[in-house]
Order: sequence, then C-alpha cells, then structure tokens
Amino acid sequence: MAGLTFRPALAGDVDAAVPLIHSSGPAAFEFVFAVPGVGDAQAFLRQAFVDGAGEFGWRNHVVGLLDGEVVAVGAAYGGDTKWSYTRAAARQILGHYGWRHAAGVITRGLKVESVIPPPSGAMYYLAHLGVSGPLRGRGVGTALVHHLLAQPAAAGCPAVLDVATTNPDAQRLYQRLGFAVIGERRSTLANAQGCVADHRRMQWHAPAQSGQAAS
Repeated sequence: MAGLTFRPALAGDVDAAVPLIHSSGPAAFEFVFAVPGVGDAQAFLRQAFVDGAGEFGWRNHVVGLLDGEVVAVGAAYGGDTKWSYTRAAARQILGHYGWRHAAGVITRGLKVESVIPPPSGAMYYLAHLGVSGPLRGRGVGTALVHHLLAQPAAAGCPAVLDVATTNPDAQRLYQRLGFAVIGERRSTLANAQGCVADHRRMQWHAPAQSGQAAS
C-alpha cells in the first residue's frame, strides 16, 4: 500500500497499538488476563506495553504507519527470549493484579502455552499481528509480515506463527505468503471471559531463489 511505512514501536503508541495487539487473539487474551472486578485484558496489555519489557512491551513490537497514524502492529522474537520474557511477564502480572489475582493469571497463561507454545531454539516467531479494521484486505497485513521476515534476526531461522482455527481469513493470508500448517493443537480452555480456540502452527518456506528449480 502506497505510503505505508514501518518503525519500531514507542511507548507513546499505546493507545493505537494495544487494541491491535488485542485483536490478534482477543479470546485467548481475555481468558488469561481478564479478571472480574479488576479489569479486562487490554488494561493489562496497556500496562505491559508501556513498561516496555518482555513479550508485550513496546520494545518487542513494530508499528505500521499510514498518514502518520498507527494502522498495524506486530512482533517477532526468538527462543532465546523465553526466560527473560517469562520474568518480565511475572513482574508485570504481579504489579498489575497484586498477589490476590496474579497466581490465577499466571496459571491460565501457562495453560494457554499448551495450545500456543512460545518459541524455542533458533525459531523466529511472529506474534501479535494486528491491522486496523478498515484496512484489512488491502495489503497491510502482507506488508507487515514481509517487513518482519526481512529483519536480520530472521536470517537462517525457521519462521513460524500460530493461527486460530476460527480465523480462516488469516490462515489463507499466511498460506499465500508461503506459510504451511505443520501441526494443530486442540483446546478445551474456556471461562466466562474467553474461549481459547484450537490453534494451527504454520512455518514459512522461503520462495525458491531465482535460477533455482522450484521444488
């Protein structure tokens, strides 16, 4: 899309970025982070984004800009972040919910990891891919994924992502971009705040180089 640019996220992007991050998996986010009487998932995501550290922090994200407005967001990170991101999340959860509710949030988060496991090893993991509603289907998501795959950290690493089985439009987009389903995890996770769908893991296969025979 003409005029679309990308840059590293900033803490000041919180108002535009957090709703887009949430839109990448609203049911799973609400299942884990919504606590009646305390707040919904976006309240926690805002706090974690501004904090900057870990999976949900602004330092882990890029944003897409169109006419100066944030219209897309995404993250990509490797398996080497597992423990530092786990520590950051635990600190953020405790700070946001307090001792009374933090254990429940952490327990639900670990359960979701059985359906949407974090990256391991040399894996390059794409996550939190969100595009503003009016711009979906207009190439912004494609440009976002291409931008993330072009980062130096992606070189030589298997690029993967997870997609809910309830989101066939996203799966079709990723398939057009060269991702293929390599596994599926069933989910029975549900509470009054959200129901976590089954998820498919997809891995990107780089297109054949010019002059080489396609497989």
